[in-house]
Amino acid sequence: MDDHSPAKDHDWLEMAVDLAGRCPPSPTAFSVGAVIVVPAARVMTRGFSRENDPHEHAEESALDKLPAGLDLSGATLYSSLEPCGKRASRPRTCTQLIIEAGIPRVVLAWREPPLFVDCDGTALLRHAGVAVIELPDLAARAREPNAHLLGPG
Repeated sequence: MDDHSPAKDHDWLEMAVDLAGRCPPSPTAFSVGAVIVVPAARVMTRGFSRENDPHEHAEESALDKLPAGLDLSGATLYSSLEPCGKRASRPRTCTQLIIEAGIPRVVLAWREPPLFVDCDGTALLRHAGVAVIELPDLAARAREPNAHLLGPG
């Protein structure tokens, strides 16, 4: 099975969705998990929202664990939620960080609902040439650790 098969994508994205459950809940931010996988189906790093500080996003946490200058031209980033395209708490958004890192492919479970911002992360990534794949069958699981923000149903 190759690194970009639908079954592999589903497995890696499930890992990211599971990581979202480790996030400390916040009334002002989503709980998100992220996994970065390099060719040969090897997890390079993983992270989750608020892992190291109250303003940290999952993608940022995962990227911060990588050595500077690492070639990510064959990597895929898996995120339980669409990477942010707008952000108040940091100078760069997750979409900017992904593009700057040279990651050519992002797989996500759930598009960000317009609760805090009108997210345009998917469009920004695609505009920069990043392939974005959505696996909405995992969206309900990605919403679970965010139920306190979304309310019933």
